[in-house]
Amino acid sequence: MLNFILGLGMPGGMEMIWILGAILLLFGGKKIPELMKGIGKGIREFNNAKSNVKKDIEEGMKEDKDNA
Repeated sequence: MLNFILGLGMPGGMEMIWILGAILLLFGGKKIPELMKGIGKGIREFNNAKSNVKKDIEEGMKEDKDNA
């Protein structure tokens, strides 16, 4: 309901075209691959950190279960 009131939501087709056009104008054609590479690296690091936290939590739960 709040999204409807504020007009927030996923961008549609035309909005995506405008966003991609603005990115192309701001960064230029040569910088976009470099930008995507940086975004990919950031996502990979986030997923690795998420996996490590999940593993640590599972190990902690296993230790608590063994000690009980």
